[in-house]
Amino acid sequence: MKKKAWSGRFKEKTNEAFEQFSESVSYDQRLARYDLRSDLAHVEMLARQKIIAKKDARKIIQGLKQIQREVQSGKFKFRPELEDVHMNLEARLFELAGEVAGKLHTGRSRNDLVVNDERLWLKDELAKIDGLIEELLKAIVAKAEKHLGAIMPGYTHTRPAQPILFSHWLLAYAEMFLRDHDRLWDVYFRADLCPLGSGALAGSNYKLDRAFLAKTLGFAGITMNSLDAVSDRDFLIEFVAALSILMSHLSRLGEELVWMSGEEFGYFELPESLTTGSSIMPNKKNPDAAELIRGKTARVYGHLIALLTLVKGTPLAYNRDFQEDKEAVFDAADTVSSSLEIARLLIAGLEPNADRMRLACNKGFILATDLADYLVKKGLGFRQAHFAVGKLVRYCEEKGKRFEQLKLGEFKESSPLFGQDVFKLLSMEASVKSKAVPGGAAPAQVKSQIQRLKALLGK
Repeated sequence: MKKKAWSGRFKEKTNEAFEQFSESVSYDQRLARYDLRSDLAHVEMLARQKIIAKKDARKIIQGLKQIQREVQSGKFKFRPELEDVHMNLEARLFELAGEVAGKLHTGRSRNDLVVNDERLWLKDELAKIDGLIEELLKAIVAKAEKHLGAIMPGYTHTRPAQPILFSHWLLAYAEMFLRDHDRLWDVYFRADLCPLGSGALAGSNYKLDRAFLAKTLGFAGITMNSLDAVSDRDFLIEFVAALSILMSHLSRLGEELVWMSGEEFGYFELPESLTTGSSIMPNKKNPDAAELIRGKTARVYGHLIALLTLVKGTPLAYNRDFQEDKEAVFDAADTVSSSLEIARLLIAGLEPNADRMRLACNKGFILATDLADYLVKKGLGFRQAHFAVGKLVRYCEEKGKRFEQLKLGEFKESSPLFGQDVFKLLSMEASVKSKAVPGGAAPAQVKSQIQRLKALLGK
């Protein structure tokens, strides 16, 4: 097939500049193996339904399988002048099977074919990304279990707030990534429908067996409105939206790794293989891997906005605008996959400095809430207890003291309810241990969280 599939309608040759402008095969060739799967299912269905002769189907299938081998081996040559992946594969089929290749496109359009390819690709990509999330979760759980006793400051507003376990901090990200896992499988559920048979927009004049196509291609069912099936890309938008939320979690992790590993904090030592030096300053060990995860988040966000903008004003049904969905979706998926792998390596190689983290807990009066709760248990209302401990903090700031350095009389100046037993509270270990509510920072609760995650991950 040397002419374009639609050339019968036109007298003039396509403008070369427009041909370069409009080609998509440079990136949609990534869908080739899914297009071929769709082709094989479609031609088998056409023969079963006696829409084409079995002998013609056999010849077409033989050609398609040859093309599959060429694509898998990397020997297939994609030609930009043939517009897209579909026309490239069809042109090669004509070379291999002759004019019978023209029967392959019976009862379908590129409009339903490309959406089918994208749904097949998306299902595979979701499984791949989910596997990467699982590996990251395993690294988090292993690190949390190894360093269960390490205590660090927990922060609000970037100020020391209350002591927590390092493991509790790590497991907070595990919970985020678990929700990302769930969101991605929600996307899978809505993407798992076969649009083949929708044609260009109105369905088909042939008695196509859409259920057979869905089953053969591994879909859970078929789309229910041909106009909708070829004209919306919400399943891709939802995918990139879920990826954007995932990247926000990776970015927050990257941000904390950047500043907590710096010399001012020194809570963590990043693996040297994931850091870089400076071109001018010999002393530098820069957290580039974590910074790049943070930076690449903007890239995925941009793709989400691009997709939302792409579809917002497109009338039903298909529009050529939709060609622009693929680069955004492919790059978003690639970016997330590489970011997840680097995040896993960062966590696996992360070395917490328990002494530095423990020392940092002496700043910011982070046992203040424990003291307020102590007064509440003595019968004071929480607001009154909050006020009393606030006065105590101010006193300590003025005198340059920490809670541990105060005498009982100084405590009693803040509230007469303070007794000798208050000194039992003045340790980070006691504070952490007291947070024994389910989901809290107490060692027993953190161990429970670890066991739960290990069970979910099948470890």
